[in-house]
Parts: sequence; C-alpha cells; structure tokens
Amino acid sequence: MIHQLLQDRLQEAARQVLPKADTSLLLVRPCPDPKFGDYQCTALISLAKERKLSPRQLAADVLARLDVGEWCEKVELAGVGFINFRLQTSALAQALQSAIRAEHPFVQKAKQPRTIVIDFSSPNVAKPMHVGHIRSTVLGDCLARTLRLLGHRVITDNHIGDWGTQFGMLLVGWKTLLDRQTLEADPLGEMDRIYKAISAQCDPEKPGFHQSTLDRARAELVKLQSGDPENLAIWREMIALSQKQFDEIYSRLGVKFDYALGESFYNDKVQRVYQELTDCGLAVESEGALVVFQNEPEAPANIKAQPFIIRKRDGGANYASTDLATVLYRKENLKADRVLYVVDSRQRDHFDHLFFTVHRWFTKTRRNPPELKLIDFGTVLGDNNKPLKTRSGENVKLRDLLDEAEQRAFKIVSEKNPELRESQRREIARIVGLGAVKFADLLPNRQSDYVFSWDKMLALEGNTAPYLQYACVRIRSIFRKGGAENAQRGVRNAELSLAAPQEIALAKHLLNFGLVLEAVADEYRPNFLCNYLYELAGRFARFYENCPVLKAAESERATRLALCDLTARVLNQGLEVLGVGTTEQM
Repeated sequence: MIHQLLQDRLQEAARQVLPKADTSLLLVRPCPDPKFGDYQCTALISLAKERKLSPRQLAADVLARLDVGEWCEKVELAGVGFINFRLQTSALAQALQSAIRAEHPFVQKAKQPRTIVIDFSSPNVAKPMHVGHIRSTVLGDCLARTLRLLGHRVITDNHIGDWGTQFGMLLVGWKTLLDRQTLEADPLGEMDRIYKAISAQCDPEKPGFHQSTLDRARAELVKLQSGDPENLAIWREMIALSQKQFDEIYSRLGVKFDYALGESFYNDKVQRVYQELTDCGLAVESEGALVVFQNEPEAPANIKAQPFIIRKRDGGANYASTDLATVLYRKENLKADRVLYVVDSRQRDHFDHLFFTVHRWFTKTRRNPPELKLIDFGTVLGDNNKPLKTRSGENVKLRDLLDEAEQRAFKIVSEKNPELRESQRREIARIVGLGAVKFADLLPNRQSDYVFSWDKMLALEGNTAPYLQYACVRIRSIFRKGGAENAQRGVRNAELSLAAPQEIALAKHLLNFGLVLEAVADEYRPNFLCNYLYELAGRFARFYENCPVLKAAESERATRLALCDLTARVLNQGLEVLGVGTTEQM
C-alpha cells in the first residue's frame, strides 16, 4: 500500500530527527483537499508541541531527511507543520497492477490481530423482532464483516433475552389463555398476545390489575427457577419456537452468529460474580439488594453515586448480574481482547455502570480486563419524526418490514424488466429490497436518529443501495460485451499507464479503500464506507463518460479495463462488507 510505504519512510525520517520519540502516531492519510496533495501527515504538530519545538521547523527537519522520490512527484511543507504528498502517476499504475493480482484489492491485514466479541441483535424470547432490532442486527453484522476482512478473530454472540420475570407471566398465559392452533400458525404473535394479556393484569397501575394473577406469575417464576419439570418444558418450547422464527429473519438478512448464549446460560455463573464482588469490597447489601455504588472520583458523571443493583431483593438475578457474568465468561473462555456491545443509545447508563464496575472489579482482582466498547445507535423514525410505529401504535414487526421491502422492489423491477420470468424478478427484488433497507440503516451517522423513507431507500439515484447495485451491473455489462475471458486476461498481464484526469482520479480513490475500512473498524462507523462507495460510483461514472473502454486505442484499453475490473471488485467487496447483495440484472 502506497500510504504505508510513505508512512514507514516518514517515521524513519522522524526517528533520525527525534531518536527517542514515539513515531507510531505519525500516520499518512488521504489529504482532505486534493489541491494540496494526495496524502498528508499532520501529527508532527502535536509531536513538536509535546517537546516545545516549532512544528514547522520540526516538519522541515523531517522533510530534509525524507526520501520518497520513487513514489512522489512532490512533497511539500505547508501551514504550521503539515507534510503533503503528491503521487507520481507511474506509482499509481504500479499500485493498480499489484491490486489486480490481490485476493482483496487495496486491503491490508491488521499487523496485530485481536480477538473481538461482538454482542448484537439480542431479541427477547416470545416476542416478535421489530424494527428496533434492524439497527443492532445490521450494524453488528457489518462490523463483524469489516473486522474479519481486516484479519481479526471475530466472535459474534447473540445474547438472547431468555430468562427473567417476564416468564412468570408467560407461563400463566400459556397455561390459561394459549390457543394451540394460533400458536402453530404464528408462534411469536400468540406468545406476544398472551404476555400482553397477563402483564396488564400484573400491573397495579392498569385498570385490569389482579393481585391473584400477579401472585401466580411470581409463583410460576419461582417454580421455573427451581427446576420444575413442567415449567422448564414449557420454557424450552418457547425458546425453540422463538429461535426458529429468529433464524428465519437472520437467514433472510444473511446474518450468522457463532454463539447464541442467552441470559439463561449465565444463570449458574452469577453466584461467582456476587461472591467475588462482595469479597473485594465492591458489592454491599442495601435495602435487601446487593449493590455496587459508583463513588469513585473517576466514575462517569451520569452514574456517579448511583447504585448498580446486581442482585434483587428477592435474591433473583437481573441484567446487571448476567452481564457481569458474561464479561467474565468472554474473557476466560472466549479469550476476548475487546467486546463490542451494539445497543440502543438509551441503554448508555446501564453500560457505563457495567464497564466501570468491570474496571474496578478486574483491577482489584488483578485481572487484565477486555476492552469494552459501547457501539450505540439512534432511533428509526417515521415521517412524523417519532419512533416508527404502525397505525395502531405497535412496533413495526421486522418480518413485515422485510416483506414490504421485497414487495416494493418487485413492483419496481417488474415495471423496468417485464420480460424477465417472475422467479427472476422476485430474486432481484429480494436482493434489491433487503439491500436497500440495510444500506439506509447504515448510511446515517449511527448515533443519529433517521427518518425511514421507502422512496429514498429504493431510489436508483443518489446515495442508495440500488444505485450502487446498478453500478455493479453496468460494469459487469462492459466485460460481457468485451468478452469477459479475453478482457480479464488482458487486464492481468498488460502494462498499465494512466493519462486522462478521470483515470487518475478514479485510481486515487480506489487506493483509499483499505484506509476507509480501517476507519470503519477504528470508529465503528459504516457510514464512512457507504459514502466512499457512493463517491467511487460517481467517479467511475465520470471516467466511463469521458474515457471509452471497449473502443479505446490498444495502448489505453488494458488500463481502462483494469480500472473497470478493480472498481467492480471494490464495489462488490464494499457492499459485501455492508451485507448488501448484488445481482447480474436490475
């Protein structure tokens, strides 16, 4: 990678000037404004300020020792201490030639691979997955794909909600209200119905409250937690029915998990948590509950002096209990270096409590804690700028949302390609519809709310999945017209030479693909990749309009075919990382 070569030479030159300095932070990255160059390093400024030196003078001293003439036509000192690099077109051509032969063009594996556990999706047993699950599911899957491509060992874990007080109410409903015929037709819908009916009777603030129902729900829960065979059998049936429908959704979305260790998996592991936190003085009894108080000066402001209840008054476990046990399991059994929690931003307080408690716990017990990261995201909104709901005020079921995506895409595909067989149109609609939903979810800054719009996400113009999928189709058609086998052979063996401005602009953008993936992985923001691919498609369009490919002169044809080939591979790889499929026709 050219930027890596420039970076290595820059760090070597900096060590000659400052032998004792840590030069690893001297990174070479794409220049924000092309008029100043192709790549830039700004980190010499902070290195100088730490040593009370003149940033510009330090940059000048480093530049005097920097030898990158084999790749750059110009290296300039700018501003208070920037170093700007402008590449030679011959170096660009060589980089393209190397990329053509690579399995994953422009992608560099991590020098120090990590074991990273990603906790995402996490639906609740006996409840249909709804639109709120799309963000965690799609974002978590994209991060897993990105980190794996970069060479990390990724473990995906679906921490399913399969334990807790709601099962007492579900058991009462199962035994008194269940309609077996409806259960067979729509298991999650029927379980959701009986839960709502019983929970309304267990809520003292609702008009239908019945103390006897609440008492029975508590008794059924105790029986379950005590290992009652009947209740355990019903509970296992609920899990099996739920998992079947979850798996149908995940199969449609192309999402896979290495583990699906629900809350119940940790039920026999929480006692160790209670014991260790008590023994090291972190957990104390308070009003019958076991609590960790966050009184440390460095505690986050939002949780300072707030109690973190890790065992309820009745002795039962809660989210805190199982989440603490989960961290310990992932460290000891999965050997996690880092754990990513892909959750709604409204859960921040809980995770700040969890992370700070783990830090204190592992410090006191002289363990090296895994790095815990909250990958939080905003809400999916309707056109009224409120959380997306059905007309009756219910959460939109995820299955219904995906069905509608495919139906809308099928209508569009049928209008544009009526000559195709229905089976072909439906397959294209599936790829386009589901891809549109995923891309629209990943395109905004993940911490922002976004307004759900069918018209925008399915448009063939603008920053959408269909636009990028269509760009892939167009490039494939070039190779079909030119004879794919002959074109590929010519691309891989020919000497490349860049001349036209559109060729050079496209080549430079392709070179930055790996850096964009690294930025996605470092900051957990797939929107960087969405925007990169959209710009790539735009640059390719300008190149194709101005630079004939199949009718080009022999001296130009191989280079232009190479640019087509690499653009197609990068677009396909980028969309695959986003979890968006591609198709031969649209």
